Amino acid sequence: LVLLISSPGGSGLTAERIIKACRSYSETDEYVAVVPGKAKSAATMICFGASKIMMGPTSELGPIDPQVSIKDGGQPYSVYNVIQSYDNLFSKAVKTKGKLEPYLQQLEHYDEREIEEFRMALSLSEDIAIKSLASGMMEGIDEDEIKKKIATFLTPKQTKTHGRPIYRDEAKKCGLNIDILDHNNKLWRLIYELYIRTNSYVNTFALKCIETKNHAYSVNLPQKQEEKA
Repeated sequence: LVLLISSPGGSGLTAERIIKACRSYSETDEYVAVVPGKAKSAATMICFGASKIMMGPTSELGPIDPQVSIKDGGQPYSVYNVIQSYDNLFSKAVKTKGKLEPYLQQLEHYDEREIEEFRMALSLSEDIAIKSLASGMMEGIDEDEIKKKIATFLTPKQTKTHGRPIYRDEAKKCGLNIDILDHNNKLWRLIYELYIRTNSYVNTFALKCIETKNHAYSVNLPQKQEEKA
C-alpha cells in the first residue's frame, strides 16, 4: 500500500487510526508514505507509521507538538511552550524571597486542570510517534533512543515554531527511512503531477477525492461554495 499524503495536520488520535488502517489493509502489514508537498504535524505522525517515506527536494515534514488556541479563534500556541511558561513562573514564585504578587498575577491566567490536559496531550503525541516508529521503520530500536533521534520533531526547541519545515536531509539524519527522489526522476514527476491534479480538483470542485487502481470517489462542494470557487 502506498499513501500519497498532503495535509497541514489535525488530530493525533486520527493519525493513529489512519496508521492502523493503512497497516491493516496492506498485504504486507506496512505501507509507504509519499510526500509531494507538505505533511505537517499529525500528518508527519502518519508518515512515522510507514516503512518508508518518499520525499522530493521541497517536501516538508514538521514538528508534532500539539497546538492550542487560548482564546476562541485566537492565535494558536504551542502546548509545550504554554507548559514551559507555567512551570517557569511557578518555579520563580517558589524560589523568590521578595514580592510574590507579580508571579501570582501571571499565574492567575493559568488553569491547573488545563495544564494537566496539555501535559497529557503532549505526552500522547510523543507516545503515538515513538510507538509507531518502534513498530515500523525503527523496529528493534529502544524507545528512549527513538525519542532522542526524533527530538527535533517533538518540541519547538530546535525548529523555534510549529510551522517550520523539516526537509528530507534533516529527517534522514533523525534516523527516518527516507527515499530521496529528485525533480528529474520519472517516478517523482508522475507523483507530482498526480499531486497537482488532485490538489487542484479538491480545492476547486470537491471536498474529498479518493482514487484507487479500480475506483474513483468524490464528494462535491456545496452549491454556494462551488459558486465562489
